[in-house]
Amino acid sequence: MKTAFLTHPLFLEHDTGSGHPERPQRLTAIWNHLRAAGLWDELLHLPFEAASVADLERCHTRSHIERVRNIAQSGGGALDGDTILSPQSFEAAALASGAAMRAVDATLRGEAHNAFVAARPCGHHAESGRRAHSPWGFCLFNHVAVAARHAQAKWGLERVAILDFDVHHGNGTQEIFYDDGSVFFASIHEAPLFPGSGLSTERGDETTLNLPLPAGSDGALYRLAWTHIGAELEKFAPQLILLSAGYDAHRGDPLAHMNLEVEDFTDLVSDAKKWAQTLCDGNIVAVLEGGYDLGALSQAVAATLEVLRADI
Repeated sequence: MKTAFLTHPLFLEHDTGSGHPERPQRLTAIWNHLRAAGLWDELLHLPFEAASVADLERCHTRSHIERVRNIAQSGGGALDGDTILSPQSFEAAALASGAAMRAVDATLRGEAHNAFVAARPCGHHAESGRRAHSPWGFCLFNHVAVAARHAQAKWGLERVAILDFDVHHGNGTQEIFYDDGSVFFASIHEAPLFPGSGLSTERGDETTLNLPLPAGSDGALYRLAWTHIGAELEKFAPQLILLSAGYDAHRGDPLAHMNLEVEDFTDLVSDAKKWAQTLCDGNIVAVLEGGYDLGALSQAVAATLEVLRADI
């Protein structure tokens, strides 16, 4: 079996406008690097469909879903000052959630060894829609949350873990699962930084674990925090691990102030894969979140894929 890689040209049609950091070039840089490195043809490329409204409603209110659809269909607009929609944004975001669902299916049925979803727009800042003033942070639907609920609804999983190493706190994922003991959510993030959530005291149903780190943190500090997450994960005993794989803690990223190298992301993903092999038969799916230095992003995604596909 191979590592599945799920991506699609429609993701490029989510147009955030000139100068926006979450731009289509993020994906084309990844695609071009994977081809140049000889990795593209080593991956399992799977077809997938958009998440339905019913799929999205497991995590988002109907009013939020309709708001996103209406803004896009009216020619574009914004959820907030940073979260821009174009006419194809609803379709791209729903397809991105569908890709995460398909990645879960492929992994759990043994069609693929594991999977990586390279989609945009990002997802982990997208809350349920129950709060009037949410920080959306470039995100429309929460793909990793939709994937977790899909794993529970279709596959009957009782315990799903979401590990988020994006430099920004995954406020959306936390809000959706905050009072739900069936989903373990752990986040390492820079603080203070957007969106301002993710304090260590935010524990939810004791299955939320936030490890905020100061600006300038390096790989050694990240690995120490990651080890703590691993110990808590072992207690939870997940049946599936989902990674919110953001690469904006890299030292070259323009939206943060951390000092990680590509090799540090390799270490994080390697540990997560080992935990999956020990705890849940190797069931692990990574979903792309942030990362805005194109060179660092493409190299880190390639390094992640090398870890995922090793020893297959």
